[in-house]
Amino acid sequence: MTDSNVRRLVLKDKEVVLIGTAHVSKKSAEEVAEVIEQEKPDSVCVELCESRYKTVMDENKWKNTDIFSIIKQRKAMLLLVNLILSSYQKRLARQFGIQPGQEMIQGIKSAEKVGANLCLADRDIQTTMLRIWRNVSLWGKIKLLYQVLLSLLIDEDITEEEIEKMKTQDMLSATLDELAASFPQFKTVLVDERDRYLAQKIKEAPGKKVVAVLGAAHVPGVIQQIEKDHDLKELSYIPPTSQAVKAVGWSIPILILLLIVSTFSVDRQAGMDQIISWVLWTGLLSAIATSLSMAHPLSILVAFVVSPLSTLNPVLASGWFAGLMEAYIRKPSVRDFENLAEDISTFKGFWRNKVTHVLLVVVLANLGSSLGAVIGGAEVIRRFLNTFM
Repeated sequence: MTDSNVRRLVLKDKEVVLIGTAHVSKKSAEEVAEVIEQEKPDSVCVELCESRYKTVMDENKWKNTDIFSIIKQRKAMLLLVNLILSSYQKRLARQFGIQPGQEMIQGIKSAEKVGANLCLADRDIQTTMLRIWRNVSLWGKIKLLYQVLLSLLIDEDITEEEIEKMKTQDMLSATLDELAASFPQFKTVLVDERDRYLAQKIKEAPGKKVVAVLGAAHVPGVIQQIEKDHDLKELSYIPPTSQAVKAVGWSIPILILLLIVSTFSVDRQAGMDQIISWVLWTGLLSAIATSLSMAHPLSILVAFVVSPLSTLNPVLASGWFAGLMEAYIRKPSVRDFENLAEDISTFKGFWRNKVTHVLLVVVLANLGSSLGAVIGGAEVIRRFLNTFM
């Protein structure tokens, strides 16, 4: 193993060995096995949370997934983004003929082999995604969705030598600097916060010697943060929707309703025109967007019918109803869940798999509905002004 991939730290009476890895590199998995075998640590920390650990260790996990619960719990967008983000890594892993995260799996196996305690050191992935979603602006969310969708369409080969270069300090610093410039909020949550979380978990791992298997991007940050104390509860806190956002969310539909009622009281026909415009813009754009996912006609109809009402209630979304209808009519089979890991590595498979297909129905129906609310709202305001001016 090259010295640049392994860092050795001493914390009072504890020795910590950090292994910087590339998540789709054969050499990384081999190096992990070599170091753990040589060091025979008391604990092995891996960059996994409980849910990701179950995913890599339980091949049947997806078979037991309830797509209806995902939609009802409002996790469709998060799951879709997670799947798209992982698709690029899976394409690289397929290119090199290895499992994604093989070095983490190797760390788990090697820990068991030498009798070391296994520590799942990473923050829960859902917590990370929710902290990103709650802490970025609308424009930031649009950029995030654009980037993850773009990553799904790009299919280019990368040599393993290039992946190994990603583990050098200079390349890593340049990558993080570029990320920080484009998406400073994302870097804070994806890298900086998790550096602190990982550092604390590694420091708390039992025993005198600890080996930590980390993605190369986290090694510099962990080294910087490991001497400090960090509050894991604070880092796991999911900020609630602010009162200001809630107020805006309710004030807009209330304003739309007030404008329609005011117009209706003066000019009945103009008020009816406002209602028709609202129904058509919200309903049609939600239905059109839903149809782009090749949804069932009944799901498209549900999106059209529900959207004019759901856009007036911030706690509802037309995509949930359209997605539930789609899942009921075209319920994902066990085979869809079994093939999910493979299907998301290609654009065609992503669109064809019933799991991701249902998620796309939810997301696209909501996007169309939101766009319809903007245009429909503008039309309601225009007719109100024409009536009273």
